[in-house]
Amino acid sequence: MVSKGHKLSMRRQCALLTLSRSNLYYEPKGESSENLRFMEIIDKQFLETPWYGSRQMARYMQRNDHRCGRHRVRRLMRLMRLVPIYQEPNTSKKHPQHKIWPYLLRNAIIDRPNQVWCADITYIPMRRGFLYLVAIMDWYSRKVLAWRLSNSMDAEFCIEALKEALAKHGTPETFNSDQGSQFTSGAWIDVLTDAKIKISMDGKGAWRDNRMIERLWRSLKYECVYLNAFETGSEMRAGISKWLTYYNAERPHSTHGMLTPGEAYDSKTQPMRIAA
Repeated sequence: MVSKGHKLSMRRQCALLTLSRSNLYYEPKGESSENLRFMEIIDKQFLETPWYGSRQMARYMQRNDHRCGRHRVRRLMRLMRLVPIYQEPNTSKKHPQHKIWPYLLRNAIIDRPNQVWCADITYIPMRRGFLYLVAIMDWYSRKVLAWRLSNSMDAEFCIEALKEALAKHGTPETFNSDQGSQFTSGAWIDVLTDAKIKISMDGKGAWRDNRMIERLWRSLKYECVYLNAFETGSEMRAGISKWLTYYNAERPHSTHGMLTPGEAYDSKTQPMRIAA
């Protein structure tokens, strides 16, 4: 006969097993408080000047009396997935053995929901650390279909978000992403190919097509993240969830006039042509 105490212990073990890595609070090992402060400064400036490479960003830091040289700036920008817009978009490291898929959307007309989805990852600062956030977005409506926070840059949290989006919203015709290792991993590609979704990846000269999700990051950080200085991952998750609910359901998007992304997802507006 199993004792009451043993049952309680088993329940606690099961709860721990179901706890996703993305639910953990994370303070990066090896990153000093000074580096974390520099990362937040760099991130805020990059939102204003997304063409800054490490050389220009280092000059900015030095002109503003921040003792942060180019080598440190370069390393921190790579850690934060920041790549200037004029470069080939490899905002996370490519895996040398992963296949790179062709870009399919040059001059495409995006005129309906679930025609094209896209994904991106961004750095999210906290008071004593940082997390990474991935979002799955419908390209036409700009609605955020799913998202996940993680303390690491492996593909797992991206795949969780993708599977949630597919379960809740059906299947897009095409999925576009950058060439980061999360989006070229076998597990990510398997989910897309099993669902018979066309795979498109940004190549040189296609960075402009990612601008809508970059605008999402800018709005999220200025309107939510930087205003709150979250202490823990749970606080961060609750704050981002509240803001994304507001973004989808209450915040009209300039692309669709008075419609919110959620409303645009359910209604048809004027076609949009992607610039070459």
